[in-house]
This record gives sequence, structure tokens and C-alpha cells, in this order.
Amino acid sequence: MPGGGTAPLASLAGIAGAIEAFGGALLLVGLFSRPVAFLLSGEMAVAYFYGHAPQGFWPVLNQGTPAALFAFVFLYLAAAGPGRFSLDGLRGKDAP
Repeated sequence: MPGGGTAPLASLAGIAGAIEAFGGALLLVGLFSRPVAFLLSGEMAVAYFYGHAPQGFWPVLNQGTPAALFAFVFLYLAAAGPGRFSLDGLRGKDAP
């Protein structure tokens, strides 16, 4: 946040931070990987269209390249699923 403050949890930035913190932790260990990656992909798409797209269409020009990239990477993870060594894979669910 500008000025070093923190965002209230009920604000848009607070909700996005909570989704990213808990979703990132779940993806890191590979638990509920597909739905979490899909949720994170949608969150990054909203971040792109809400924060970057009003400055222009192309991500390179509106500084939205990381948001667009993360949206597509999370969408790939939602489609590909977790690996064999994730917690989902060790539980026998969603293992390729």
C-alpha cells in the first residue's frame, strides 16, 4: 500500500492479498491444486482488467504483463493438475 500502510481485509486489496497468500501456500504444497489454481487465474484476470486494461489494450504498454502472465500460468496449472509428488498426488487424487 502507498505510504507503508496495510489494507483492511474487507477491501479489494485485502481480499486479493488473502486469496494470494492462502492460494499460494496451497499451490506450494499441492493441495486442492486444480480449484485453487483456477481461482487464482480468475483473480489475476480481474486484476489485469481492473487495474491495467483501462490504460490501454496491450500488456506491454499498460504494465500488465505480470498479471496476464500469472493468469495464464495459473490457468495452465488448473488444466494440467498437480504432479505426482504433491499432496494431492500422494493422496491419490488428480495424479497424472
